[in-house]
Amino acid sequence: MTSPFVLPSVADLHDAALASRLQHVIDHKTKPLGSLGLLERLALRLGVILGTESPVLHAPQMLVCAGDHGLAARGVSAFPSDVTWQMVENFLAGGAAVSVLARQHGLGLTVVDCGVAKPIAAREAAPGQPRLLLRKVAAGTQDASVGPAMSAEQCAQALANGVEVVRGLPGNALLLGEMGIANTSVASLLLARLAGLPLAEVTGAGTGLDAAGIERKRAVLQQALDANVGATSPLDALAALGGYEVATLVGAVLQAAAERRVIVVDGFITSAAVLVASRIAPQVLQRCVFAHRSGERGHSLMLEQMQAEPLLDLGLRLGEGSGAALAWPLLQSACAVLREMASFESAGVATQTA
Repeated sequence: MTSPFVLPSVADLHDAALASRLQHVIDHKTKPLGSLGLLERLALRLGVILGTESPVLHAPQMLVCAGDHGLAARGVSAFPSDVTWQMVENFLAGGAAVSVLARQHGLGLTVVDCGVAKPIAAREAAPGQPRLLLRKVAAGTQDASVGPAMSAEQCAQALANGVEVVRGLPGNALLLGEMGIANTSVASLLLARLAGLPLAEVTGAGTGLDAAGIERKRAVLQQALDANVGATSPLDALAALGGYEVATLVGAVLQAAAERRVIVVDGFITSAAVLVASRIAPQVLQRCVFAHRSGERGHSLMLEQMQAEPLLDLGLRLGEGSGAALAWPLLQSACAVLREMASFESAGVATQTA
């Protein structure tokens, strides 16, 4: 697939000297070796991403990309497509879970209409309030069960939109969120195609399907894989099986990685975007912090594909970026410990005896 723009270039962050210095600093804090567990590994990762032994996270941005899917008409979700635009309005009104959590944690919230079926009116946002960006490629994708969800040109436009949106955001941390009825189907399809996994292992209840609904969903998704059997490369698979919000997130991830931002990945759908981005530029994963392990079937397998270590395991399956927002204080704590916690030497505390 050819694109009318150049995908961002993502450099290798490997810096053995910096990693060694960071590990030395962490190991000599006033605590037993390794006693802060995963928080220590998180601090090391954040220091490497930001290239410093004193990392500071500033102006964090929650990016929620929204789009509709032709597959929704095939009954793969327990909710109707109208919920997509209704939830976008809820995000902007401040009533959704991600709106509440973003407000609680001081996260800038940007909602992007990437391909919502219903027109959403542009509006001015007050300072500090959620804002809406209109980057609609089309009013929802086509039905992937009968052919490509997007044309190559449409997919490229969504990718370019994601790049452009991130370029306009402040800060050094990007938290990923999404909204789109039927987009767990998209995530399952991308995982099945790019990882070669059976649909039965990667397809779950989504917004709440019963057992019969899950079987019906799997049958539809198999039709989508069969209808797009030749779409095997990451970009071809994204165009054939993906959604406008997922493609926009792929572009956003690539740009954030190129800018050396910390990328906080939410659940199943945002992980699918990162999976695609990492198959394009593997170094993307060096910048990622995976917020949680979703309750959605298939997410654990997706995390395994990226050798990801999630911070939380709360049974979440809401999406929106809710898990990323919940994990955010852990990133702040990891940075604070690395910057501010005393060493044995500076505190005059005796070290462990042999």
